[in-house]
Amino acid sequence: MLKPTPMKHVRLLILTEDLPQASLALADLESFHPDTRAPAESRLDGQPAREYREIFQQASSRLEKIAKLIPLAEDAPLDAVRVVDTAELRVLNDWLGTVWNETSSYEEDLHRLDEEERLAREQQAGLANFQNLHIDLGMLRRKTRFLDFYVGLVPRENLRQLAGAVGLADHLLHVYMQEGEQAHVVIVGPAATKEDQLSAVLEAAAFQALPIPSGLDRPATEILRELQAKRESIDEQRRTLLETLQQWSEPFKPRLQEARRMLRLAEPLVTLDPSIRSAGALAYLAGWVPAREVARLDNRLHASLNHAFELTVRPPTPAERIMVPSVPNRSRLLAPFAMLVKQYGVPEYGEVDPTPLFAVTFLLMFGSMFGDIGQGAVIALAAWLLRKKLGRFWSFGLMAGLSSMVFGVLFGSIFGDEHLLPALWMNPLSDPILMLTIALGWGVVFLTLACLMAIYNRAVIGNWSGAVFGHHGLVNLIFYLALIGGGLRMVTVGAFGTLATLLVGASLLALAWHSWRHQEAPVGEKILVVLIETLETLIGYVSNTLSFLRVAAFSLNHVALSLAIFTLAGMMGSFGHAVTLVLGNLFVIVLEGGIVAIQVMRLQYYEGFSRYFSGNGHEFTPLRLRRSQ
Repeated sequence: MLKPTPMKHVRLLILTEDLPQASLALADLESFHPDTRAPAESRLDGQPAREYREIFQQASSRLEKIAKLIPLAEDAPLDAVRVVDTAELRVLNDWLGTVWNETSSYEEDLHRLDEEERLAREQQAGLANFQNLHIDLGMLRRKTRFLDFYVGLVPRENLRQLAGAVGLADHLLHVYMQEGEQAHVVIVGPAATKEDQLSAVLEAAAFQALPIPSGLDRPATEILRELQAKRESIDEQRRTLLETLQQWSEPFKPRLQEARRMLRLAEPLVTLDPSIRSAGALAYLAGWVPAREVARLDNRLHASLNHAFELTVRPPTPAERIMVPSVPNRSRLLAPFAMLVKQYGVPEYGEVDPTPLFAVTFLLMFGSMFGDIGQGAVIALAAWLLRKKLGRFWSFGLMAGLSSMVFGVLFGSIFGDEHLLPALWMNPLSDPILMLTIALGWGVVFLTLACLMAIYNRAVIGNWSGAVFGHHGLVNLIFYLALIGGGLRMVTVGAFGTLATLLVGASLLALAWHSWRHQEAPVGEKILVVLIETLETLIGYVSNTLSFLRVAAFSLNHVALSLAIFTLAGMMGSFGHAVTLVLGNLFVIVLEGGIVAIQVMRLQYYEGFSRYFSGNGHEFTPLRLRRSQ
């Protein structure tokens, strides 16, 4: 499962007239990833599918616009596969153009009604603030020689102070509506008297002016009734128009359904258009195919094409490696983990697919950090009940819950209670030092595996310098294991050991020598860079190993948090005891469970993937035939 799928580069030379049939065969096979690079032969500069693509795009656009007005039923699965040639596609496009020309008049009428409704709705919204003001609104818009008008909103808590303040400025305040925490007011007073003083008062009271819609010379309530009647009339016109459209379009629906099926059959050739070149009657097509599918591809082309063809197969060259697509893991069990791996990136061709290792190590770390039978069962049950909403991700929650339950059995924990079930192994709090030691050991194993995978990924593509001296290469691994071995000997015997010292020193010198050879700078700068990189290697591996202490820390934290919940519950009455236990466990499941998942992801991404997984590849996306809409 860790080994990447071998790929082959295929080069197909066929007659141009066989292109539609070849595209259908390749799409039906679902194993051909197009190579859009131009062929080496300069004479192959024609683009035979260009006209086909242009007609297809126009027809698809017309059908899409028609389908917005004429709803079509879901298509049945596409069982019968046949070629749609250029002439048939052109006839279909012309017919869709005729239908769209007639349908567009209905669209224009519906658009006009929508615009009228929008204007009426905007007027209603503008008048809503004045519906309790039973006066001619046009009067409030016009400035007079003698009176000024201010209409707006004021917080209710500022209303009394504002009324007194405007009175001192020889103005009157009238409240015509109160809604929530806001009061709708009209302020009237002599024009241009104490204007600066009144402006300061309004600003201090958080007064918000309301714009009065133009063209209104009647009370707001009367206009609102008219606007509501207008919207009801528009709704009736729309219903009538849609009924007419439905009756008119009914005879066209079967052919529109068939048009959609025809466009799905034509789509593969359009998708291949950027990859196709031609010279006269000869067409060229290239792509990437899994090695195991080459024989099936050859057999399918022999069975489908009417004329002779040439199929050339070769392995990818080293220079092409970055162009070769990587086949993703297809296991349904590993699908949610593959989605999380993809968030980091896609493996380059030749790199080990990290999904299986990621799945195993993720479940082990999550379960050990969140070990509880009851809480794990809740997570698994929730994932199962919400499987339709979670999609492919539901199995991730199910497996995480089951892992938590397994470690809950080892720890003897059920909803945080450590006394209902005897621990199959031990309670984490009974020996915290052992838990921390195991976490460090787990970190050593994890980092060693990551380095081994990094070495393999570089060696398999012939990057021997990177495999030996590169970041997390063989020399780094020797240094790390020697450092760990010397550290263990220091703890147990009291001495670092001669062999460990020699290996640590030799590996650091080898790394420094390699770095020195690849530096192009003055001697002083080279010395500084080499010292910094050597120190970074030493500190990096120590800190990366210590980072795994969080596995034990969260395991201990989980038990301690459960003890705190039971302590609080013990201080309550019988009802409060039960409520505290339920809410406390929900808190642990939601909050701590989420934090633990994040911490595990951090360890995977930064301590694992960053060592052996570039994430710079691109996914294998073969040509496919859409069998359902």
